[in-house]
Amino acid sequence: MTASPRARRTPAASAAILVAVLLLFGAAAFVAGLAVGGSKAVAESDPSPSGAVSSDAATPGATPLLETVSCAQPSEAFAVLCETYAEIKGQYVDDVTDEQLVDGAVRGMIEYGLQDPYSGYLTPDQFGSALDDLSGEFSGIGAEVGMKNLADPEDLEACTVVTESCAMVIVAPLDGSPAEDAGLRPGDQILAIDGTSTEGESVSSLVYVVRGESGTDVTLTIQRGEETSDVTITREVIDLHEVSSELLDDGVGYLRLTSFTDRAPGLFTDALQGLLDQGATSFVLDLRGNPGGYIVAAQGIASQFVPQGKLLFTVESDGNVQRWESETGLVQDESVPVVVLVDAGSASASEIVAGALKENDRATILGEPTFGKNTVQIWNDLPNGGGLRLTTDRWFTPDHNSAAPNGIAPDVVVAAPDDPTSTDDPQLDRAAEILTEG
Repeated sequence: MTASPRARRTPAASAAILVAVLLLFGAAAFVAGLAVGGSKAVAESDPSPSGAVSSDAATPGATPLLETVSCAQPSEAFAVLCETYAEIKGQYVDDVTDEQLVDGAVRGMIEYGLQDPYSGYLTPDQFGSALDDLSGEFSGIGAEVGMKNLADPEDLEACTVVTESCAMVIVAPLDGSPAEDAGLRPGDQILAIDGTSTEGESVSSLVYVVRGESGTDVTLTIQRGEETSDVTITREVIDLHEVSSELLDDGVGYLRLTSFTDRAPGLFTDALQGLLDQGATSFVLDLRGNPGGYIVAAQGIASQFVPQGKLLFTVESDGNVQRWESETGLVQDESVPVVVLVDAGSASASEIVAGALKENDRATILGEPTFGKNTVQIWNDLPNGGGLRLTTDRWFTPDHNSAAPNGIAPDVVVAAPDDPTSTDDPQLDRAAEILTEG
């Protein structure tokens, strides 16, 4: 966690709070892994095409002056850093710039000092590329990735880089993305990128190896169970479609949400109202393969179904606890039945919504256990033009349970088809049965 007090968050930084898994391979600036903010009032950028959102996710306050460290009068701990810098500049055999050394030092502090796979550093070029993606169109393969400790799932802090036991895994491919078309599934391990092993690298750095211009190819070496195969994927320009809806038989309203962008709550409300106007009397909320996004978007969408009460708690780095309450909603009547569909690709903000509806007895959760992530990150811009993604909070369900590491357990377990190309949907079929059976 950060050593500086929580009061340092400016309103812009407060607005940058989000919940997500990690990094999207070419996302609308990281569909569920990053948010942009900080002392320079950079607008939140995570999944939103508009790149602007307002959130009161943390208590805003004046930004105090942070203690600075000077090599003229270094602290005892930083004396080692200053001495190393002096030795390199004075004696290293090749020329090296201050920018190179600072970049390496910052990356080392994050990747090795914090032991947190969800905190990370982007160089100025990488951060600029992330900001460019805020148009809502982005080039990549369209898949969310994360880190998994295969030996001890509860000890994710041990996995700062990819090792034999710490795997870079697919969390979820986006709907209609090249990754989905290529057959990638949640849980697939990425062993190599274009023939180069991922071992020894952080997920943050590997993401930018996978990303690239539309029309170019990237080959991923994937392990699924005991089988290993190479999958070549052509990068494309992808546009997000967060919400889709349909009125099914017997008055069942179906709503699919693919990401928690800043515009998702408004789109979701419009779709929900449209189904009500068509006569929907019960609802299926499909969060399968949804890797997350803004925490305030999760609050807004959960509020559509949960009457007045608590949705979640966040615990900040200084120990302060914030309670997130339900707001106004269209379907808060508890007599209206709801089923929420989840799977291993439902992460972060999806888990917030599933947990809130489950523990408020507002919905039946159906499918398979979710991904299992309960941390919150913010983005701060740095003086060199780079960006710092930092874990600042942990979130907990209304009953103070954690989604990490085992995820939200479904009330009704229904497995997905083994063949991802199958048109059969036993999970949706069972949800419709539950709603129509009363």
